Amino acid sequence: MAGLKLENICKRYGAVQVIENLSLHVEPGEFVVFLGPSGCGKTSLLRMIAGLEEVSGGRILIGDRDVTHAAPGLRNLAMVFQHYALYPHMTVRDNLAFGLKNIGIPADEIARRITESARMLELDTLLDRKPGQLSGGQRQRVAIGRAVVKEPAIFLFDEPLSNLDAALRGRTRLELAQLHQRLGATMVFVTHDQIEAMTLATRIVVMKGGAIEQVATPAELYRRPATQFVASFIGTPGMGFIPVQRAADDGSRAVVTVAGGAPVTTRVAVDGLPSQGLVLGVRPESLRVADSGPLRGRVELVEFLGERTLAHLKLDGETPLIVTVPGGVASPKLGSHVHVTVDLADAHLFDESGRAHHAQESLA
Repeated sequence: MAGLKLENICKRYGAVQVIENLSLHVEPGEFVVFLGPSGCGKTSLLRMIAGLEEVSGGRILIGDRDVTHAAPGLRNLAMVFQHYALYPHMTVRDNLAFGLKNIGIPADEIARRITESARMLELDTLLDRKPGQLSGGQRQRVAIGRAVVKEPAIFLFDEPLSNLDAALRGRTRLELAQLHQRLGATMVFVTHDQIEAMTLATRIVVMKGGAIEQVATPAELYRRPATQFVASFIGTPGMGFIPVQRAADDGSRAVVTVAGGAPVTTRVAVDGLPSQGLVLGVRPESLRVADSGPLRGRVELVEFLGERTLAHLKLDGETPLIVTVPGGVASPKLGSHVHVTVDLADAHLFDESGRAHHAQESLA
């Protein structure tokens, strides 16, 4: 088990700068997820860590060892790819053993590692089958097992669940979380799926345009996003954003008005808050349909999800907004006009730069 340090990493493809001066420290034993939309640089960053892409600038350290220019095979890493990359003519046992044989591991040690990894990943009964005789989930477990038998310093995962159906993805997520608990290993995982990130990571690195937007625990990202981009990317459905105007402040608390609605006294401190270009950010579960409230809109769509219902509104100012209706509560009728209340403890303000200004508990 080892830590990982990225120091001022840069990546250029000709004149195109993909990543610039990116720094990150992953502690030994952490499960860190790189999360972001397609093209944000997360896969390029993972491939540079693995040695599959050259670094244009900066340093990569595994433990205290500088591996910036080391060959992939000398970095003591194991990578699990999006595509399983199994040898179709080999049995599961031979797929697991192949890499170990190539580096001269003794046969009895190979057998021990295969036995342990097969037990851990429930592959015991599949060792004599070939990949063509396995399901997608079983093939992915074999790909993970091939990484486990290497006993690497760090595991790297490049969107390993994207080819699985919804049920298999959920089960494999659980297996990966349990694997991390059993091994206590350092793991770096790339995905664009925020559910995978939220359920697996000890910390999430949210990326946009080749830069880090925020590094935090899943709970902190959800409750106190640093930017409007993070707030919109984390959560299903994402946070709603309502353009607002500053009004006369209530002591130390900022007061804002919404188009077509009443003033809202937030719990955001006025210190450092700009007077223009503000957006009120509220998650669907912090909104409630009520007989009266500062927001008013027309119901455009109703989604029944069992334990909750999502009401899609169009506010009087034409701003879209999603409101959670708890299970057991009557849903608003399609086309009706409703009022909405806001739980101000979980409401944030974002300025024109996208920077968040959070509700303060001391202002409650």
